[in-house]
Amino acid sequence: MMTDETDDERMIRLSRDRYERPLPKRFYKTVGIGEGNAILLDGRAVKTPMKAPLQLPNRAIAEAVAAEWEAQVGVINPGAMPITKYANTAIDRAIPERDMVLNDFASYAGSDLVCYRADRPPELVKLQSLHWNPVLEDAQRVLSAHFRMTIGIVHIPQDNTAIAAARAAAEAYDPFRLTLLYNLTTLTGSALLSLMLLSGRAGEEQGWAAANVDEDYQISQWGEDEEAMRRRASRRQDYVALLQLVNLLG
Repeated sequence: MMTDETDDERMIRLSRDRYERPLPKRFYKTVGIGEGNAILLDGRAVKTPMKAPLQLPNRAIAEAVAAEWEAQVGVINPGAMPITKYANTAIDRAIPERDMVLNDFASYAGSDLVCYRADRPPELVKLQSLHWNPVLEDAQRVLSAHFRMTIGIVHIPQDNTAIAAARAAAEAYDPFRLTLLYNLTTLTGSALLSLMLLSGRAGEEQGWAAANVDEDYQISQWGEDEEAMRRRASRRQDYVALLQLVNLLG
């Protein structure tokens, strides 16, 4: 069926429909933590989307996940349960698909956000240098990896040894931490920044500012768009949840 709906209008409608979709009712009365830090609803073990037991790596994370389930009132809103979402992902993907996750991470390192710079306006050039140069310097210092910069968005091949160094750093992590690293990477667009965040070499605000240099500059010039700000708030919620999990892992 033909419509006059533009692509942008369709994306806005689909996003709105996702938010307005009826949520399932809360069906349980009690939330608990069982053996092996498993999450229990009315004494029964919760399963991940792939039907694996939702067992967490330590008590602190189990308590954070349990708190999300307990906080659901009337309905279950997955959008308000980011820690549970990433715990599910760690169990369902990072363990059985470890090599695929590592390869995807290496691909991000090969086209990392911080390597692609603007040549104007001067204010944006300065902001990119301020927030992104420390990321490249960290890679050089910690990974002994030199990543090339370029002007514009045309892909620039990176040295294989640099990509291999980033992949090796990711490979050293256990499945749960690897999941956090990968999701930070897809959220920020930067594998190198995410390595800094996971290791504690970059703080929450530093990482968020670096990941949003271009967007923040556009907002400063043109103002805020309601739909874009809603998506940004959702990304920020996920970002904070990921770093909370990093801290809870210790």
